[in-house]
Amino acid sequence: MTIVLTRTAEKQIEKLPQNLQNKLAKQFNFLKENSLHPSLRARKKSGSNEYEARIDLHYRFSYEVQEKTVIILAVGPHDEGLGKK
Repeated sequence: MTIVLTRTAEKQIEKLPQNLQNKLAKQFNFLKENSLHPSLRARKKSGSNEYEARIDLHYRFSYEVQEKTVIILAVGPHDEGLGKK
């Protein structure tokens, strides 16, 4: 799979501390190789085509899958809800 970042996700990643950026890169590798990897703890958001996966206990990222492309929509603290309304 190919991973593509939205502009929003790029900006959010730039603001993360380096250790979280490293963890995120590791999670992206898992996502590319096996979208069901247990470390991701990925789940589909209800009523949506979006998924949410774990970076660590406090940070998540949301994404959509379109054919063989994963589009990273948002990255941030779990408490902020990654754009939930």
